[in-house]
Amino acid sequence: MTNLTDITTKDIQVDSPITDRFGRVFNYLRIAVNEYCNLRCIYCMPEEGVPFQTRDRLLGRNEIFKIIKIMADLGVSKIRFTGGEPLIRKDLIDLIHFTSKKTNIDSIHLTTNGVLLPEYINRLVEIGLNGINISLDTLNKSKFKKITRREGLDKVLEGLHLAINSGIQSIKVNVVAMKDFNDDEISDFVELTKDNNITVRFIELMPFDSHQIWKTGKFFRSDQIVKYLKSHYEGLQSVTGSSTEHFIFDIKDYIGRVAVIPSYTRSLCGDCNRIRITADGKLLNCLYSQKETNIRDAIRTGMSDVEIKDLILFAMQKKLKDGWVAQNQGEDSRESMTQIGG
Repeated sequence: MTNLTDITTKDIQVDSPITDRFGRVFNYLRIAVNEYCNLRCIYCMPEEGVPFQTRDRLLGRNEIFKIIKIMADLGVSKIRFTGGEPLIRKDLIDLIHFTSKKTNIDSIHLTTNGVLLPEYINRLVEIGLNGINISLDTLNKSKFKKITRREGLDKVLEGLHLAINSGIQSIKVNVVAMKDFNDDEISDFVELTKDNNITVRFIELMPFDSHQIWKTGKFFRSDQIVKYLKSHYEGLQSVTGSSTEHFIFDIKDYIGRVAVIPSYTRSLCGDCNRIRITADGKLLNCLYSQKETNIRDAIRTGMSDVEIKDLILFAMQKKLKDGWVAQNQGEDSRESMTQIGG
């Protein structure tokens, strides 16, 4: 059997690209490397956590290697490692290194809550990470503890500062916007972009919080956020961002950018280019999908790479038109964002 770590980019042959029946092409893989997290954010899971799966049910190192290689063969050019909190996983550096050195994937990113970032930032730079998204919903220490149910704001801000000065190409701050909770800090976050080449992204609250605060009046619509930005900042100019950055702006005399992501209102579905793999190896062809394709068991039962590629291509062909349609195609199978992958 070929050792996946012996494969180099010159061995790669790209198969047919991953498409769906609506003409969308999927070249971006988001793979959750664990379900565990060192925070307990109120929009994600209860303070006591959720029923985490046992380690044997989660993807192992070589299984992740195989999935990354297969996805690269199918034309995936961008990968994001998520969790849970991915920096908790001890072999994360190996996974990123494999992607950087052994595949033709040319854009490698990480989403983290930032608490452990000061410890890992130098190593992440060394192994070729291209981008970091830091989830941070408040700049206030007491509110941080209220939102995350943990201490750690100082570490997150230290990690953000180190990331900005690390030379990593793309630094983004993800802010889940909540009415009467952190909406009074929008301008504080925008000011982070004045002297720093980063993108601050305000993200709509999504219904994956294990029934904690969803539908409690905290929802803050993307159009309301855009209205706020336009009323408070002159010289707001629309520019081009990633496929999820449905609204993205330059502000006059600011170095960075500000974006708004309508993840719940779902006006971005027509531009979707994402494939999601959960920590337990299930492929979701939509964030809101109620149907899963078990890649983990396909690997463990000895299915060939060609057969797994066909499984992936078929699953993505079955992708529905948008997240609203997908959400109505069955019962919720995952209640917490940590079970899906951030």
